[in-house]
Amino acid sequence: MSETLTVDVLNADGKKAGTADLPAEVFDVQTNVPLIHQVVVAQLAAARQGTHATKTRGEVRGGGKKPYKQKGTGRARQGSTRAPQFAGGGVVHGPQPRDYSQRTPKKMKAAALRGALSDRARAGRVHVVSGFAPGSAPSTKSALQVLANLSGRKNVLVVVERQDEITWKSLRNVERVHLLVADQLNTYDVLISDDVVFTQGALDAFLAGPAKGRGATAVATESEAAEEETK
Repeated sequence: MSETLTVDVLNADGKKAGTADLPAEVFDVQTNVPLIHQVVVAQLAAARQGTHATKTRGEVRGGGKKPYKQKGTGRARQGSTRAPQFAGGGVVHGPQPRDYSQRTPKKMKAAALRGALSDRARAGRVHVVSGFAPGSAPSTKSALQVLANLSGRKNVLVVVERQDEITWKSLRNVERVHLLVADQLNTYDVLISDDVVFTQGALDAFLAGPAKGRGATAVATESEAAEEETK
């Protein structure tokens, strides 16, 4: 296993602007398929609203009066027209509001994400660009040309910095592109995308924090502490 993978960094004109290192501990680890499956199932479960609800016979309006007398009719005895066997009656064992979320440790999420990224990197589907627009204004046409130079595949995940409004505005309305901020990168979105494209700033931000299982707040705190030591 090599220590570092190296990929070319393209600028907005599609030309090589340098190289970027993809650390092996993030982009060349063994892919644990059962772990990835568990994390993705938990993520999709957490996205469920769980607001489904049906009424039992005690919650359906009406049915307070006995529909007909107990004996002498030749029919089965009934106490309410809101029993489950009647149209308009209650539902037996129907869905009720519930929370579908599952507890998933942060280290498991980080490990699954590293495995998914490693799978894409080994297939040559992780790319890095210095930017998507040649100027200081958003340009969807230029951004699409950059993506065309990288890959012609259908689904592309673009990872940007939170303050990168130029890239965000350039690609936010493109149907085949899914935009994410570096600290929101997750296993599911990597798996459903054919290619993963990082901006240089987003890659640096990702490797500094979420890639190691740490949040942006923890990274900022460490940076502040380092600055205090140098004073």
